[in-house]
Amino acid sequence: MKAPFSFINVCIFFSKRTLFDDFEKLRTANKADVYRKQRLQELGDLIQRRLEYLQNPTDCETAKKLFCSLTKSCGFACQMHHIVHCMISAYALGRTLVLKSDWSMYGAQSFETVFEPISRTCLVTPFKENITDWPAALEYMSRDNTIYLRSEENYSPQQPAFLPPAVPADMAQELSILHGNPSAWWIGQMFRFIFRLKPNLLEEVISRGEKAGFTNTIVGVHIRRTDKILTEAASHPVEEYMYHVKEYYDQVERTQPGISRRVYLATDEPEVLSEARKKYPTYTFINDFNSTRSATMTERNSRQSLHGVISDVYYLARCDYLVCTFSSNLCRIAYELMQTLHGDASGNFRSLDDNYYFHGHNAHGLTAVEAYRSNREGHIALKPGDVIYVAGNHWNGFSMGTNQRTSQKGLFPSYKVEDTVVAADMPIYPQVPLKLTDRMEFKNVSLTRNVETVRSSEKLNSQRQQADASL
Repeated sequence: MKAPFSFINVCIFFSKRTLFDDFEKLRTANKADVYRKQRLQELGDLIQRRLEYLQNPTDCETAKKLFCSLTKSCGFACQMHHIVHCMISAYALGRTLVLKSDWSMYGAQSFETVFEPISRTCLVTPFKENITDWPAALEYMSRDNTIYLRSEENYSPQQPAFLPPAVPADMAQELSILHGNPSAWWIGQMFRFIFRLKPNLLEEVISRGEKAGFTNTIVGVHIRRTDKILTEAASHPVEEYMYHVKEYYDQVERTQPGISRRVYLATDEPEVLSEARKKYPTYTFINDFNSTRSATMTERNSRQSLHGVISDVYYLARCDYLVCTFSSNLCRIAYELMQTLHGDASGNFRSLDDNYYFHGHNAHGLTAVEAYRSNREGHIALKPGDVIYVAGNHWNGFSMGTNQRTSQKGLFPSYKVEDTVVAADMPIYPQVPLKLTDRMEFKNVSLTRNVETVRSSEKLNSQRQQADASL
């Protein structure tokens, strides 16, 4: 006699809870989680020092530069990801990023209206030297002072290997051990450098959070209901988001009985908040109403709306868990910034649609670690070592993808493939100390340099030893 399907589901449900408990014990055994968070912080701080050095040459006129102009007409989060494209390119090429932005659609004059300038010494001014556009730039990369990258589409005819999901080669091996999604961590470090609010705006954002009652432990939920719905993304009911919020708190409550179930709700539709409070009275919903109201279609292009969306990103990134749609640029920024604040927060999310991705990334496949054969219609076979390009995760245990060996497209069990870390040669900036010391100075360091990339482990170790000796 077969067991009832509902009984089997209950058994699986409780087994999953127990398994998660065991995973948590393993994660924190011997304070391994503390070490991981500390080491990730050290690596992140090193990236920030390198960016600080790169972005503030003593002589801007002679420094190698990458000039980026935000010419696309798209929203805040889309524009911010364009800036990260430019920042990654600048870092990988050893060039100071000079940014020109115009956010007049938000009633603001430029990027620097709300964020600290990405450089104190290399500002947007008429360049005396010739500027070479990117498509013709690679052969002149070492000769020309200024390269102009208009947008990621201008990487043609061939995208550079340093674009996501690649991470710097000198950190790749360690990141593969310390973090579940090194690419998101790396992109998060770019955002950490870029997302530095002006003091007056930071004060405003902190005040918004205090008035709303933001405290941890809290789950961040971003519900998108107006822009791009039915064109780029599907609409999802509140219940679909809250199912995963409940799952998270049910798991947390096993070790923290009676925990207050708090939700930071960011949305562009004011009625969503009242709907959530009505349907889920046992949850406390935290919301910046001014942010929600200014995100509506009629108010979206105002300066107040810009401040509101920045506030939402700031607090979503500081939540302990995130439920949203990765089709949204804003959701992905929050997830990327989250990696800089919580150590390895790669699993602290649930997306209702897409897998995590970075727009304009290089093609990247997952590797099959187990064989799979099925007679079910629409499923594909796997052999260990097969490379699978994933089209999407169905979040039911299966993903859709194409097997590069067989060219078959179909479903396969998500757990039978694993991601691999892509390492790209990038400068290691030996002028920047590997450890923070009181003697660290950037003001008097010249940026007249020959940019080199790591070509071998021997060269990397030699440069590391030289940097250590200078401390």
